[in-house]
Amino acid sequence: MPLPPLLVFDFDGVLVDGMAEYWWSARRAALRLAELSSSPEPALHLPEAPPPAFSRLRPFIHKGWEMVLMAAELGRADVDVDAILAAYPRALAAARERWGQGEEPLQQLLEDVRREALSHDREAWLGRHRFYPGVVERLRGLEGEGASWVVLTTKGEAFTAELLASARLQPAALYGHEAGGKPEVLLRLLQDPPGSRPGPRPLWFVEDRRPTLELVRRTPGLDSAQCLLASWGYLAPNDQAGLTELGIGWLTPELFEAPLAHWPVQDRVRAY
Repeated sequence: MPLPPLLVFDFDGVLVDGMAEYWWSARRAALRLAELSSSPEPALHLPEAPPPAFSRLRPFIHKGWEMVLMAAELGRADVDVDAILAAYPRALAAARERWGQGEEPLQQLLEDVRREALSHDREAWLGRHRFYPGVVERLRGLEGEGASWVVLTTKGEAFTAELLASARLQPAALYGHEAGGKPEVLLRLLQDPPGSRPGPRPLWFVEDRRPTLELVRRTPGLDSAQCLLASWGYLAPNDQAGLTELGIGWLTPELFEAPLAHWPVQDRVRAY
């Protein structure tokens, strides 16, 4: 009998809504960036609450260091959010040049803010996140279906572990941004899945960022991976369009809560 699938979940936008924390941390990191930068930009004026523009940008943001730059950009008086959305990669490159910092220093700024927050008031930092309705219960129920699950995220592993522990959740494995790109980690999981049960396992990857799923579909060696786009995540307009042609399933909250046999995967193992 075929083995149950190994479920690989993205974290932010799939398991957890952390919009309040993203802005809280990105805002503080951006203010520090402005102090370090040689840019002639005037002092940043950033609201305490997440501005609507940040929510609009969030679906395009891939990694934490990008959040810092986008928060800094929103503090500029002449920022054109529509122009950023129309050509995000170009706007991101221009922001890096404007603020004069590379990916690693920007990521470090963000992680420093988060570490300080955890050290000074852990409960307040945890409270800026919420697990999506039904997620904790569903993850705990997967064991009853014989399925293992892991977390694969661009967030730092230590911060993700804190949040999982706060909900008393224990995945079979956790991979933060330190583990490498998502396609590379998925390839390793296909070759050497966590757990003690031998034999190949179907791999189902749940993500809320369509470009990441498209990249997985194009990656040699990942043809057998099932890709699912979480409908409740940080989606860009029209992200649902044309998924079937790309071999990507549309996972709604109702299907997520249903038995694995009902999940929208292609060529799924008939035992499910």
